[in-house]
Amino acid sequence: MTLILEYPNTQLKECLIEELQLQCTSWRFAVEANNLSPWNRIPEECANYIKDYMTGKGYQFDLDRVSNEAEIYARSVELKGDGKDAWIFDVDETLLSNLPYYAEHGHGLEIFDCMKFDEWVENGIAPAIKSSLKLYEEVLSLGFKVILLTGRSERHRNITTYNLIKVGFHDWDKLILRNPEDLKKTATLYKSQKRDEMIEEGYRILGNSGDQWSDLLGSSISDRSFKLPNPMYYIP
Repeated sequence: MTLILEYPNTQLKECLIEELQLQCTSWRFAVEANNLSPWNRIPEECANYIKDYMTGKGYQFDLDRVSNEAEIYARSVELKGDGKDAWIFDVDETLLSNLPYYAEHGHGLEIFDCMKFDEWVENGIAPAIKSSLKLYEEVLSLGFKVILLTGRSERHRNITTYNLIKVGFHDWDKLILRNPEDLKKTATLYKSQKRDEMIEEGYRILGNSGDQWSDLLGSSISDRSFKLPNPMYYIP
């Protein structure tokens, strides 16, 4: 005798929604663990999930946890005191949040448009990521030299400087942006080469904070690296 079970439509719908949420959570975990590289946009079926994550408490909790752990590490380091103990920060989705921009572009559902993003950058209105600002101030107070290493183009130097200062970032030692000869390089190669130059200048890279694995991997990596969450886009 075959037993046929019939579920109410509402119960079936709830089961399907739960299954989709678990699938999208699994996808986001794989992204943060760098197991899906490369990818160019979020799955269409996860659009609402990513939106809810980025605009809800989950993203904030994850940002806070990363920054708190970085603070604990920073306070544990014994600096040499010669001005060569460095901490590197990426800019976009590390110090400055572009969520207002991505809210208008599906939180990663759309293929990245560099021209549209550059127009947003030139507005100079990106807010600070509060937990990163707190870490930044702590790192400065401890005596680290702060180096900002961003994939933004050198032509955005003035507006980037304005935006950073406007929202509370200050007293960095260097702000490094892409020169024309760097524009065709992958982020991993470009940032590795810039860190190589820092090492040649005598800097000790003790900490590095970034939202992309390409901010952290490659050559001349830091003693400790801290990956901020970002399931909206991937930069190789």
